[in-house]
Amino acid sequence: MTVKLSYASLATLPASVARPKYARGELSPGIVHFGVGNFHRAHQAVYLDELFNAGRDHDWAIIGAGVREFDTLMREKLAAQDYLTTVVEQEAARTSVHVTGAMIDFLAPFDVEATLSMLAKPEIRIVSLTVTEGGYYIDPATQRFDPAHPEIVWDSQNFDKPKSAFGLIGAGLRRRRTLGLPPFTVMSCDNIPGNGYVCENAVAGLAELVDPDFARWIRSEVAFPNSMVDRITPATSDRERAILRDSWGVEDAWPVFCEEFKQWVVEDKFPAGRPALESVGVTFTHDVAPYELMKIRILNGGHAAIAYPAGLLDIHFVHEAMEDKQIAAFLRKLTDDEIIPTVPPPPGVELDDYRDLIARRFANPKIGDTVARLCLDGSNRQPKFILPTVADRLKTGASFAGLALVSALWCRYCYGVSESGKTIPPNDPSWERLQAAAKPAKDDANAYLAMRDIFGELADDPTYVAAFSHALGKLWSQGVRNTLDDYLNGTL
Repeated sequence: MTVKLSYASLATLPASVARPKYARGELSPGIVHFGVGNFHRAHQAVYLDELFNAGRDHDWAIIGAGVREFDTLMREKLAAQDYLTTVVEQEAARTSVHVTGAMIDFLAPFDVEATLSMLAKPEIRIVSLTVTEGGYYIDPATQRFDPAHPEIVWDSQNFDKPKSAFGLIGAGLRRRRTLGLPPFTVMSCDNIPGNGYVCENAVAGLAELVDPDFARWIRSEVAFPNSMVDRITPATSDRERAILRDSWGVEDAWPVFCEEFKQWVVEDKFPAGRPALESVGVTFTHDVAPYELMKIRILNGGHAAIAYPAGLLDIHFVHEAMEDKQIAAFLRKLTDDEIIPTVPPPPGVELDDYRDLIARRFANPKIGDTVARLCLDGSNRQPKFILPTVADRLKTGASFAGLALVSALWCRYCYGVSESGKTIPPNDPSWERLQAAAKPAKDDANAYLAMRDIFGELADDPTYVAAFSHALGKLWSQGVRNTLDDYLNGTL
């Protein structure tokens, strides 16, 4: 027997499935969140659910929002189950299942007036975002806001009916200012270095195109705390729906499967107030940067390191990549020799312990994370997770052969054919462009490095050009296995 998830059916769920200890009527909104995808529902919404279960801060419930067609589908699925989500936390030796109810409504995407009206309500004190690394309109090489992006140009010319999340946030702030209301705090929950600064530059950068005085007000009066977020959360497929239905008796149109581990470090800068999330494990600090740098370089850089060789070798799941002794050894050597030396440890953290934790998380056989997901969007991820580490190594004259190999593997992957001859499906918003550069790079690596919006000044550095070209040439002439062996043997 299965139970279709809804608020009315909570009492009939199997005893093994935990459910909210609070009633929906006890909650009132305090947060509008843009981007109600899997990560948000496995992370921020879970922390709030735990807080509400503890009987705390029931005036901080979430109102969902979105600006993409994807959000329309998500809203439709979640509305049919009263905005509840089943979260399945999986480790090798155990699984736990619980239903969260921290979100109480979901604004219709493309209903600009409804969204702006909600943003103008005094009880909304935080607006948060999970819109992916590529959703901030920043130039990949310079990491600066791009005012020429077509969506930003459109919003700047139609600020009363914006289409982007940042246009809606800006227009919402302007409406609050007109009404004499204090601004809400804008909190990025995306995996971007200095995400608070990046978010501020997107909101204020758009406002500068509309009204420079308003932009100055944003920069002086609106808080944009930095944060570091972490939880491995794969995409939901019919596989996950079937596991939940068959093993746990719950029918959920869009459950979230994730690892047990989660982490959230936030700059404590919330002039409009915030929920007491420190009571459920969130770290509030004056400086997020050390935690963020550690995570981005060791975890996200590590993801890139295992993703592209695994993708080229037709390995499907991430845990299967970690079972491959050669790929696991590549990750370990790269992390120890080239990444950790560029990472100052955060307070109280041993980087070797963190490295081992990351390896265990990657190897979790139950999580079902796919290599294709890790390979996704390299054009945005390489300039954030790999290339800055290269730049730091270059400054000190240290070796970066493994990091250059990671980017060469990405180039080889974007050629679009695995080593067995299988076609690699498009896996980047700029896939056509990447392929157009990767194909001639088989004979001339500079064809790929010519994407200066990605490689920046590294494309002009002869030491880097030589290392990248050498690694890519070996991949084409000797294959992935032999090239990895050369790196592991110190002969690359």
